[in-house]
Amino acid sequence: MSKILVVDDDPMILRALEHILGREGYEVLTATNGLQGLRMAQETTPDLIILDVMLPGLDGFEVCYRLHSGLKTGQIPILMLSAKGQAIDQETGRKVGADKYLIKPVNRVELLDIVQKLLARTQAKPPMLAGSNGN
Repeated sequence: MSKILVVDDDPMILRALEHILGREGYEVLTATNGLQGLRMAQETTPDLIILDVMLPGLDGFEVCYRLHSGLKTGQIPILMLSAKGQAIDQETGRKVGADKYLIKPVNRVELLDIVQKLLARTQAKPPMLAGSNGN
């Protein structure tokens, strides 16, 4: 079962994503601000992170940049999900390391399709473990 961390400060969005993803069999973890999301990602190493842009404390762009730059979290795919839909926001998301940027409100079918594709892409890559000799 894949583990997905959802970072959003809107309780309704969190509940909706927990419901949608949970019904598909995903384990869903949630965080309500950028710093909490960053810590949870480092502690739990989820298979995918769904990240809002407008968050209290650290915004989603900064969280994404830090996660993408981290040794432990750098390979985790990040789906940015935001009400900020201008081209400059989407470009910033790509520059800081987001794999995909969706604009709220998002279609459930589209969301699940992208989640599945991002998870499939990472599961196709062999994990890189320090000191591993492949046995």
